[in-house]
Amino acid sequence: MALDLTPKTAETLLEGEGGGYYNWTSSQMPLLAKNNLCAGRLVLHPQGFALPHYADASKLGIVLQGNGGVAGLVTLNSGKEVVVKLEKGDIIPVPLASFSWWFNNGDTDIIIIFLGETTKALIPGEISYFFPTGLQGLIRGISNELTSKAYNLTQEEVHKLTKSQTEPMMVKLTKDKSMPKPQIEHTKELVFNVDGPNIHNVVKNGTLITTLTEATFPFLGEVGLSVIRVTLEANAIKAPAYPSNVVAQLMYIARGSGKIEIVGLNGENILNTEVEAGQLIVVPQFYVVAQIAGKAGLESYSIVRTTKPMIEELGGRASIWGVLSPVVIETALNVDSEFLKLFLSKFKDTTN
Repeated sequence: MALDLTPKTAETLLEGEGGGYYNWTSSQMPLLAKNNLCAGRLVLHPQGFALPHYADASKLGIVLQGNGGVAGLVTLNSGKEVVVKLEKGDIIPVPLASFSWWFNNGDTDIIIIFLGETTKALIPGEISYFFPTGLQGLIRGISNELTSKAYNLTQEEVHKLTKSQTEPMMVKLTKDKSMPKPQIEHTKELVFNVDGPNIHNVVKNGTLITTLTEATFPFLGEVGLSVIRVTLEANAIKAPAYPSNVVAQLMYIARGSGKIEIVGLNGENILNTEVEAGQLIVVPQFYVVAQIAGKAGLESYSIVRTTKPMIEELGGRASIWGVLSPVVIETALNVDSEFLKLFLSKFKDTTN
């Protein structure tokens, strides 16, 4: 059966006054389940508040828009809540089953894309959320008798505890509601901005490649993921490449538009299509992917399920063409030495 690598946009799970949540399902994209990858998109309007919850997936929150974000995180067995500040370009790991909440204290929408892995999830390829409170809260599902005994409450108090919430997942708060303030010292530990100076960047011919791993950002080790951001100027090209340490890539188009090509077994061009912001693509392990930006440029974020990603390039000085003996390349391509010299000189100068 042919692989379906068609880029997909998220489906609406919830929309309300506080914002919306949008996700990709395993039925929509079967390769998510096959590779145990997942994605969701959170939009918080000003004063929007995503209620405290935990999930069955380890994931990364990547802030695509907004500068007034506040998040609370309670990792397993930590016994404390850490409150961090979020702005565009920030990446925050959210370990499996950790409690978190999200709040927009700014004047414009905050958009956060979540990319993660589902090896321990209830539904492979999807994120399942568990909310203690809210219209679909866990506490509402517990019998009144047990709640009364567990919390030492009267029946009237139990009713107030379980029936006061009228919205699921997220609400819009009034401006007079005073929420916890970010703790800057913890923000530096748990949040990393990919636009900051302390990160490995490769820049060439209109292409910026940013790689974030556990070595640079230790908290990434808690989720076992690494991030690769590719930013292309107008009409720039990201040369073909593939992950060599047996992992698939989950790629989200964050900005602009362009073209994505993916080549698999037997040199088959599996995907050759236009892409635009908001689309998600799964690149199977060992498959080669290349990007070409449109007139407005192209920016993508990819995750791989390893803390030590190994990406092999098929272009540039570090590629296989720059390593193999010239006579080997000449023989493999079945070209003469003059053409080989031309090829080697051109790809080194024009590809990334």
